This record gives sequence, C-alpha cells and structure tokens, in this order.
Amino acid sequence: MGTTKKLSGKTMGYVILIGLVIVSWAIFKILTPHNFGSFSNMLNYFQASLIATVGAVGFYFVMVMGMFDFSIGANIMLSAIVGCVLATRFNLGYFGLIVGGILTGTIVGLLNGIFYVKLRIPSMIVTTGLALIYESLANYMAGGVEQTLPAHLRAFGRMPWDIILALVACVVAYIFLNYTKIGTYTYAIGSDEFVAKNMGINVNKYKVLAFILSGAFLGVMAILTISYGSSMVAVTGMASMSRNFVPTMGCFFGLAFKKYGMPLQAIIIGEFVINIIFFGFIALGAPTAIQDVITGFALLIIVTLTTKVTKGEIVK
Repeated sequence: MGTTKKLSGKTMGYVILIGLVIVSWAIFKILTPHNFGSFSNMLNYFQASLIATVGAVGFYFVMVMGMFDFSIGANIMLSAIVGCVLATRFNLGYFGLIVGGILTGTIVGLLNGIFYVKLRIPSMIVTTGLALIYESLANYMAGGVEQTLPAHLRAFGRMPWDIILALVACVVAYIFLNYTKIGTYTYAIGSDEFVAKNMGINVNKYKVLAFILSGAFLGVMAILTISYGSSMVAVTGMASMSRNFVPTMGCFFGLAFKKYGMPLQAIIIGEFVINIIFFGFIALGAPTAIQDVITGFALLIIVTLTTKVTKGEIVK
C-alpha cells in the first residue's frame, strides 16, 4: 500500500512537471510559431538549462536544511576564472580547468560553512559579506581583464560532453542524497534541527559538509558556464548576484516536489521550464527589463508556494 502511494505520488509529480513543460512550450509556440520551440531549439534550451541544473542540485543540500547562500554567483565567477587561468596562463589545459574550477568551488563552500557555523549569524548575511571578498579575489586574479577560454578547451560547452558532465554531477548528487549518511542527516536537520541534535547528529559538521558539497557542484557549474559562454568577466559590488537566481529557482522546484520524493528530478525539469520561458521571451523580442520582472515575480511565487515557516521558527 505504502509503495503504491509512493509511486502514485511520484507519478503525480512527473505529470505536473511535464505539464509545465508542455504548457510553457505551447504558450510561446502559439505566440511566436516561426522562431521558437522546434526540436533543435528545445535541445538547445535543454543544454542551456543543464548548466544551472548542476549548481542547483548541489545548492539543494544547503537549502533543504533551511540555509541560504548569496555567494553562488561570486563562487561561479571565481571558480571559472581560476579554472581558466590555470588552463591558459599555466598551460594546464583541461586538467587545470576541471581541477581549478571544482577545487575553488569546494574551498569557497568550506569557507562559507565554517564562517556560518563559527559566527552564528544568518547564512544570508555571512554569504553576502563573503561574496564581496570572492568578487575582489576574482577581479585580482583576472587582473581586471575578461578571461577567455580558447576554442580547443570548450568541449564542456557543447554536446556530448556538457550532457555527460551534467549527468555525472546529477548521479553523484542522487547517490549522496539517497545512499549516504550525509543525505540522511541533511533531511533530518532540515526537518527538525532540535530533534536531530538530540539524536546525536553533529549538526554543525553536516551544515559545513552541505556547503562544501554545494560549492563543489557550483565549481562544476562554473566549468560548464565558461565553456558554454567562452569567457568570464570579474565583476564587483555584488554584481555577481545576478547569477544566483536561476540555480535558486531550480532549487525551489526541488523543495516543492520533495513531498513527491523526486527533488532532483524536479530540479532538472524545473530548470528546463525556466529556460523555455526565458528563450520564449527572447523569441518574442521582449526587453531584458520585462524578462527580469517576470523572473522576479516567478521567483516570489515559487518561494511563497514552497517555503513554509511555522510559528516560532527561526528564519535562517
């Protein structure tokens, strides 16, 4: 009976998500039939969505615990620049790009976790302050110059390597979430931190681990980002925050569909839906300002529907 209920729940989740894909595609296909929604277009939208998907599945470990990270964009920017510098300036090629990107992302995640646990102040405040530091570091490393990845090092920006890397990242996240102690404790802390502490779980340790995992996945996202876009500009003054929102929106899809037992699948399809809408507005020729307004409203709606704060609960 329980298994049947679980299966029917998952089926319902898939029906809703696939329905969102079809509806969003149909709306823009009707509005702009000639330059939107062909099979090749949809494949391009899906490829573009995979970039944010990788970051979102990692960030999910942090968000499901009730924490937040405003340094996502700064992490992606710094990791991409470090990877690019190692690959080009130090002639380390793909080794420098992959190791530099993932290692930088992991170190940023570690710092976020340690500062959050030690300072005992809200994660939003900690990561906002750290984001300014990461932006400055990226600017220093780039020397104020746009960092460009040569054409022969952009395999992860096109098929099949972008799909392979994203697939590997999603499988690793799925294994961590469903078959390791980290995943079990992540959900336990997210459900009730006080009960988790009383069960003997080292809450601070697993919070730091969540940030480390999130950082590593954002490092992979950085590799996909610079490979797909070919270059990265080091911005300052919190301008990197514009990169925060698409992975975050995917995460909210994961939180919303956690009750169906399919958070990672929801993130993958949710990011695809977000990209369909984004490219739909481009096909319509809508100004960037209008796209940002729609994205902002969509984010607020998703947050409202997925975030449930009980009375007396501390907002992290």
